[in-house]
Amino acid sequence: MSRNHGPIPEDRRRPRPDHFDAQHPLFERVMAAHDAAMAAGQARYLDPISGQWVETAETIWRSRECCDLGCRHCPYGPR
Repeated sequence: MSRNHGPIPEDRRRPRPDHFDAQHPLFERVMAAHDAAMAAGQARYLDPISGQWVETAETIWRSRECCDLGCRHCPYGPR
């Protein structure tokens, strides 16, 4: 679904609970890496859990649509 965009809203910067539970033992570490990447204007960050590159919420927001792959930081969908 295509969206009309401006900057990503603050409430869309945090993952949906069904994509990444705040109770996960590495949640704070992952979010610190994510937030640092977003602050630096980077499209991705190295995930401390998997060791793979993960797109930030800002990157996905700029794509203007959800890919329906269940991305951790997807800013689309219900909150």
